[in-house]
Amino acid sequence: MDCLSGCYASFNWVKLALGLCLKAFEPLRTCGLCLKAFEPLRTCGLCREALWRSMTLSTQLQSRAGSVCELCAAPNAATALPVEPRESESADTTVLACEPCAAQIESGALHSDHFRVLKDTMWSQEPPVQAMIYRLLTQLSAESWANEARDMLYLEPEIIDWAMAGITEQSAPTRDSHGTILNSGDTVTLIKDLPVKGAGFTAKRGTAVRGISLTNNPEHIEGRVNGQRIVLVTAYLKKS
Repeated sequence: MDCLSGCYASFNWVKLALGLCLKAFEPLRTCGLCLKAFEPLRTCGLCREALWRSMTLSTQLQSRAGSVCELCAAPNAATALPVEPRESESADTTVLACEPCAAQIESGALHSDHFRVLKDTMWSQEPPVQAMIYRLLTQLSAESWANEARDMLYLEPEIIDWAMAGITEQSAPTRDSHGTILNSGDTVTLIKDLPVKGAGFTAKRGTAVRGISLTNNPEHIEGRVNGQRIVLVTAYLKKS
């Protein structure tokens, strides 16, 4: 098979596979070298668009992010995390997240130390990533680093509106058993023994829980006890 007939054969296969018009691949008919004939495939906008449409949502996100979490930059991210509220399920309304990021966002228990890397990833040019990161920084704004990082961001008004629309407003601040307001990073003390379901131990009265994290529920906080991260009821805590 000579070069020209090879180009025609390749063109027919591509046209069949992608459903694109003959004009989009006009260079294939005149190129004299097979390697050169395929050059348009690397840059043709129609080709890229057709390939993108043919991908699943997961594949689109993996391709866009290079399989790296778009929030914390952890490798091998595999969770398609929707940025609510959204009108449709697509890569334009979804971020690729690692399991720890997705679990914390879905539970509302955000760990400040885990999300410090947002100071680096917040410069993303992808709208859903921008909205999610702005939302996370807002939810972590009790932390000085998060507040400072958010103030550095200059986003389109619609992105900020999208980010803020997904934040569940708390009806009241988080308070301990004495009514003292609790903030992320505080230390609290248990005022009674608390059996921990599924963990196989009882958190003893007098145990200090350092560096707590707030949740979307003002009656719950999250902290580490006996080396495990657990949710605690604020009615049984006292700020230290």
